[in-house]
Amino acid sequence: MQGMRRLMFDEAYVKPERTEVLVAPVNPAQPVELHYMHAGDAGADLVTTAHVELGPFQRALVPTGVRIALPAGYVGLVHPRSGLAVKQGVTVLNAPGTIDAGYRGEIKVPLINLDPEHTAVFEPGDRIAQLVIQRYVQAEFIEASVLPGSDRAERGFGSSGV
Repeated sequence: MQGMRRLMFDEAYVKPERTEVLVAPVNPAQPVELHYMHAGDAGADLVTTAHVELGPFQRALVPTGVRIALPAGYVGLVHPRSGLAVKQGVTVLNAPGTIDAGYRGEIKVPLINLDPEHTAVFEPGDRIAQLVIQRYVQAEFIEASVLPGSDRAERGFGSSGV
């Protein structure tokens, strides 16, 4: 391909950045279940601690039994599981959900069943979402009377300019 640069293999390139995240159970009698299913996964699986039935177009705030403490400069993002969306029509409402570094409460997942005919049933231990940890930039907002120009300018909402 013309214009494509080649990258020499670099061992550091294939290793993700690591940081410590403190994890605690909501209920000390229930162990924390938070882990990556496969090496290289960006999302750690979040599982439910409750029996949940979601009828067609129903939603629920589903408990995970997990509390975390993120380091400053990091955010936890709760993403849907693509398998649930494809197989059962269940996804995370308002995805991704944001867990700020200062939050210490239980991670709960707002699920919605978009299947028009079937009820989705979850048992304790079922995987319901993924938790992605990433760095963020905290902006300093500066008031301006005029903004610099750009190729897109004010040509509408969305990539198609609608």
